[in-house]
Amino acid sequence: MQLLPLTPNGQTPVRALTIAGTDSGGGAGIQADSRTMALCGVHACVAVAAVTVQNTLGVSAFHEIPPEIVAGQVRTVVSDIGIGAAKTGMLASTAIIEAVAGVCREVGIGRDGEIPLVVDPVAASMHGDPLLHAEALDAVRHTLIPLATVVTPNLDEVRLITGLDVVDDRSARKAAEALHALGPRWAIVKGGHLRSSEQSTDLLFDGETFHELPAKRIATGNDHGGGDTLAAAIASALAHGYSVPDAVAFAKEWTFRCLEASYDLGAGHGPVSPLWRLHLGISGS
Repeated sequence: MQLLPLTPNGQTPVRALTIAGTDSGGGAGIQADSRTMALCGVHACVAVAAVTVQNTLGVSAFHEIPPEIVAGQVRTVVSDIGIGAAKTGMLASTAIIEAVAGVCREVGIGRDGEIPLVVDPVAASMHGDPLLHAEALDAVRHTLIPLATVVTPNLDEVRLITGLDVVDDRSARKAAEALHALGPRWAIVKGGHLRSSEQSTDLLFDGETFHELPAKRIATGNDHGGGDTLAAAIASALAHGYSVPDAVAFAKEWTFRCLEASYDLGAGHGPVSPLWRLHLGISGS
């Protein structure tokens, strides 16, 4: 794969912003976003929306940051540092989603602004622990997703958002159409949780054309943070100036390599790992 360039010492790299929750176990959330962004040559800025109590076995609690503080983090970063792309992850509540949507419109983040926005509509952890209040789903559908340059739900989130179960290619296309009808420029239906084949095929849809992105399925239970990593890699590539299809294709390959490099951690699911790039030097491929 062609890697995103790293900036020489002393030069300012491109910047991206992640608006998400923390993972105290370090495998997902803002920690996963920041790792991928750094190893994709991006300076990662953060707006913390929630703090989770989490390890490899699950999420036992979370604390929401006041919505005005979440929005303030976004506003102050964009006004001073500037960013080339942004992504959302865990936003937890209707109030936080509305605050994030409002400040994104204010500073030009999202489909009608100059700064592309990747929306990862996080609703639950990989263990099934809720990370979004149930009543906030309407805000995800009608306030957050319409702002997205590209939306990246997993199959459980597709079902919660659209009411559709994805079981094969035909239902994946219907789900992509339903997601796109909510207003994003591009919608992805990810195939990682569809265990019916040896391929993990993601489907990207812009309202007219379907793009299939196949990859060999990696047989591992260490896939914590895979969705965050994919979305963060898309945002990183967009910050570098990639088109959406090229950014998604890059992120698919990046996440595949991170799954290959995943490692055991704790007693539960270990994380996917972008640390493989460290072994390649500055311009490895």
